[in-house]
Amino acid sequence: MARIAGIDLPKNKRGEIGLTYIYGIGRSTAQQILDKAGISWDKKVNDWNDEELASIRAIVNDIKVEGALRSEVQMNIKRLMDIGCYRGIRHRIGLPLRGQSTKNNARTRKGRKKTVANKKKATK
Repeated sequence: MARIAGIDLPKNKRGEIGLTYIYGIGRSTAQQILDKAGISWDKKVNDWNDEELASIRAIVNDIKVEGALRSEVQMNIKRLMDIGCYRGIRHRIGLPLRGQSTKNNARTRKGRKKTVANKKKATK
């Protein structure tokens, strides 16, 4: 079993795809890592030998991934909230922050619909 940066990589996936299971590594970064290590992208994770695995680990250790990257992202968001900029305020109140419309959509960011009761009409 290949374990890199505290993540168990899936055995039956190609190396390029398997590395993307690590937070902070996408397809292009995975391809660059495999190129540096001198491994084919099509080689399955369970076909990697110990030397190849060690070289991949050494390369991944130089990149900020998993816990360190997650904490950096959270610190960046906290900084925006602390300085009170537009993006920070949007983060704080749970609304989309990249200019999306909120009148009809944005349910992912706003959460479940909160029904508001109508005012009762005055009877004559």
